[in-house]
Amino acid sequence: MRKILSLGLAAALLTTTLAGCGGGSGTAETTAAPAATTAAAETKAAAPAETKAPEASGGAVEITWWAFPTFAQDSADTPAGTYEAEIIAAFEAKNPDVKVKLETIDFTSGPEKITAAIEAGTVCDVLFDAPGRIISYAQNGKLVNLNDMFTDEYVKDVGNDALLNSCKSDDGSYYMYPISTAAFCMAVSKQALEDAGAMDCINMEGDRVWTTEKFEEMLGKLSAAGYNGATVYCSGQGGDQGIRAFVTNIYDSQVTNDEVTEYTLNDEGGIKALTKIKEWVDAGYMLNGSAYNGGEDVDQFVAGNTAFTTLWSPGLASQRADTLAENGIEAIALPFPSEDGVPEMEYLVNGFCIFDNGDAARAEVSKKFIDFICNDEEWGPKNVVRTSVFPVRQSMGDLYPGEAEMQFYASLTKYYSPYYNTIKGFAEMRTYWFPMLQAVLNGDSTPEDAVNDFVTKANQSIVNAQ
Repeated sequence: MRKILSLGLAAALLTTTLAGCGGGSGTAETTAAPAATTAAAETKAAAPAETKAPEASGGAVEITWWAFPTFAQDSADTPAGTYEAEIIAAFEAKNPDVKVKLETIDFTSGPEKITAAIEAGTVCDVLFDAPGRIISYAQNGKLVNLNDMFTDEYVKDVGNDALLNSCKSDDGSYYMYPISTAAFCMAVSKQALEDAGAMDCINMEGDRVWTTEKFEEMLGKLSAAGYNGATVYCSGQGGDQGIRAFVTNIYDSQVTNDEVTEYTLNDEGGIKALTKIKEWVDAGYMLNGSAYNGGEDVDQFVAGNTAFTTLWSPGLASQRADTLAENGIEAIALPFPSEDGVPEMEYLVNGFCIFDNGDAARAEVSKKFIDFICNDEEWGPKNVVRTSVFPVRQSMGDLYPGEAEMQFYASLTKYYSPYYNTIKGFAEMRTYWFPMLQAVLNGDSTPEDAVNDFVTKANQSIVNAQ
């Protein structure tokens, strides 16, 4: 990593297109994954020349599948949807009376496309996405209930109440069928730490948990050695779950209460954390990120312009591996620092929903297709690996044998915090988050006033969504 003489990062550097967890105008829960590295992922059917399945004929049931770029392709040059087409071909080989038409969508225009299609009555049957959007569709009465897919055996196999609850609407019914999951975390450049004499500030043992006190010590050493800290990014919604988790962990606050019924970030810990972040920015330990979103913060880290990022995941690590190697950066993944040394992690869940298009036969076939993707003996594990994260089903076991870094990422699941992305009004709440951070960083409001205003508006968003 190279040192930066100026602590200001020119806006002109922002040329990298956002992808996956990094941003776009949509939510950033789901990360676009890179090519899989395990042996299980290497056994593939020959990729079809086109991404769409053949047209239905002879009375076959036809369904449509829209997919965000979450499954890895074979390489960066492989067209989007190529791997998904392989899944379709394998499913159709076992189910010749079904045809699946695929359309890939992106994180920038995809959410708006889905909303428009719902209103026009042209939406897909199956969508691969994340709970934040899926459950909002359920709350608006647009989805097929999936309770019959959540058998006692399956629920026991998942064995994670927080994750299962993320797949439910507020009526207690399941509307999303999950396939894989991982915690969001942060990453630090090993080279920067060694150069700054700060390796002793982090913990490389076990779950690598560490304290806010050690984090602040690291900031001071990095700054003294001429390194930029991460941006406190807040230009928009891209990757906002990462910076929220960073804020809440510093002094053991929470975005919402444990019941996920109201926002509570204006507690003592939340105010203290925002005050401390403002101090770090003013001291040059971290950078004012009013012009940056999460994806752009990651861009700065992998380019060597900053010493760490507060937005990381196993999917991002794999996706950015080539760029990191080109820039000579070894990224060390870490949980967020916390005052008590016990982090609370936000996390992604990848999964499927079925839109209610008024056709019971298509809905049943869609369930069969989802079950194949997630649970087929051959394709289920391969598909999980292609998301570069971990199976929700414990019975799948270790899909990354011998990969120590993936074992670390897997260890973070025990620190999952209450999943608030499905709270009513979540989308509206997100529009208040980044202006609040901007007001704090730019000195337009005190941390206490800014977070009190945020919580008032965020709680009103729950009421508005009733």
